[in-house]
Amino acid sequence: MNTTKEKSMKTKWKINSKQSDVLIRMKHSIIAYLGGTINNFQGHANFNNNEIEDATIAFSLDVKNRESKLEQFSNYLKLNDFFDVNQYPTISFKSTSFQKINKNINFLKGDLTIKNITRSVELDVELIKNDYSDGDKKIAFELTTDINRKDFGLAPNAFHTHNGLTTGQDIKLVANVEFSI
Repeated sequence: MNTTKEKSMKTKWKINSKQSDVLIRMKHSIIAYLGGTINNFQGHANFNNNEIEDATIAFSLDVKNRESKLEQFSNYLKLNDFFDVNQYPTISFKSTSFQKINKNINFLKGDLTIKNITRSVELDVELIKNDYSDGDKKIAFELTTDINRKDFGLAPNAFHTHNGLTTGQDIKLVANVEFSI
């Protein structure tokens, strides 16, 4: 009997930290863009025939860094006050598992630490780009999750509430992570 095995094209990709970034957004108050050039992104993704097979991702964000591009819609609520960056200057995430549902639905579970409080979170993983640039093949993911700000002690102080500023209950984290061979 003659059987032909289809060749599997398995590749391991590493994160390009310089092309990765995170956006922190909360309704009615803060949008903070934390670029990859000042933060630490690590990890890899395994692909088999151009489909995600597994991924591990870790990042550490320096929310105190003055080079961060911050856009704040309210003068009353500053990123520094909200995240208490003088005492807790780092936000970190480390994946614990990758779950593939189908070609278009993937989840990355892991531990998110803000203000020295660690909680397990689940991020939606979307493959957003598969491209060649200067002869190098690159793949980008968008990772998104909503977190309850109170789970991490991210409540504004009394000064903010007395000025009538209302802040959203949830904070959206959007990470754009680029991989290359």
